[in-house]
Amino acid sequence: MVMLVVATIGFAVNFWAWALLSPLGPRFKDSLELSSFEQSLLVAVPVVVGSVGRIPVGALTDRFGGRVMFPVVSLITIVPVLYLGLLGHSSLAALLVGGFFLGVGGTAFAVGVPFVNAWFPPERRGFAIGVFGAGMGGTAISALTTVKEVDRYGMEFPFEVMAVLLALYAVVSWLVLKEAPGRTPPGEPIAKRLAETMRVGVTWQMSALYAVAFGGYVAFSVYLPTYLKTQYGLSQADAANRMAGFVLLAVVMRPVGGWLSDRVGAVRVMLVSLAVTVVGAAVQAFAPPLMPLGTIAFLAMAAALGAASGATFALVARLAPANKVGAVTGVVGAAGGLGGFVPPLVMGSIYGAYGSYAVGLALLAVVAAAAAVFTATVVRRAAEGGRTA
Repeated sequence: MVMLVVATIGFAVNFWAWALLSPLGPRFKDSLELSSFEQSLLVAVPVVVGSVGRIPVGALTDRFGGRVMFPVVSLITIVPVLYLGLLGHSSLAALLVGGFFLGVGGTAFAVGVPFVNAWFPPERRGFAIGVFGAGMGGTAISALTTVKEVDRYGMEFPFEVMAVLLALYAVVSWLVLKEAPGRTPPGEPIAKRLAETMRVGVTWQMSALYAVAFGGYVAFSVYLPTYLKTQYGLSQADAANRMAGFVLLAVVMRPVGGWLSDRVGAVRVMLVSLAVTVVGAAVQAFAPPLMPLGTIAFLAMAAALGAASGATFALVARLAPANKVGAVTGVVGAAGGLGGFVPPLVMGSIYGAYGSYAVGLALLAVVAAAAAVFTATVVRRAAEGGRTA
């Protein structure tokens, strides 16, 4: 349990760093006179880098273990955090460069899943990985604190605090974490293992689901402040607080989704979650009043996307070969992050062209419906067979 707690804290701290730019997006838009697309690009760049980076980081975790990779990822993330806080917030180009390297913080997910997975028996992995996944609540901490700290102490302060926390965690993780008994690092080269991982059917099945489930969560967590400010005229602080509520509910529901998957089956949890997402997105496409209908729609989607994210990795834990969990996690995690990269750009472009977000939300409903059909057919057959191809 100590290993799970320390790994979850590490995920939360690195995700907190990964999400530092999102709450400040509206501020940078005003101060740097950014277009809607440029603002969307600013908050999306760390997402895509953190997503693609999970592929090699997951494979490296299979090889070197979480005790090495957690401190390494945390220490590397300090560099872009300090750059953004001290030097890199005066222009869009500087922010994009800093945001690119800030994406390293998002790769911590691919470190934690194989590390936690190895410490728990199969019948408890859904819940354990769901608990670890709750570390994505680091984005909520960022939403709740970043704007307030900038207003009170200046732009540099939240980045300096983050650098200190990352350094402290790197030290603690190196001293406390240890690998699960019996862990045997794979001997073949990383490139060969990644190629083999790409040929495993569950890799692509779970990537498709996670692109919708976690991708939807990431998209809302980075773009919701902008959406609420533009669509409903909320202040920056109010929009950030509401986004934090969305994130917290998704965080709570992730271990619940894993726990339910252990008991009633991950496919059932996924189908119900996707159905709720379809309804919530369809309702919000009509831009109903924020209180109460809009709030209900967003909170329902938060709960559903969180539970679906937990269910996805319950399936990974069950279906992926034991010696490839890290590599599979890296690819699936990348798909989830990339799923979160595209929607903010689409939403920004659609709003810039039509002055409305309706089409973007309607597209989310359609994609979630397609994912539900895929789950009910292809994924159900794979889960019932318990096979990895």
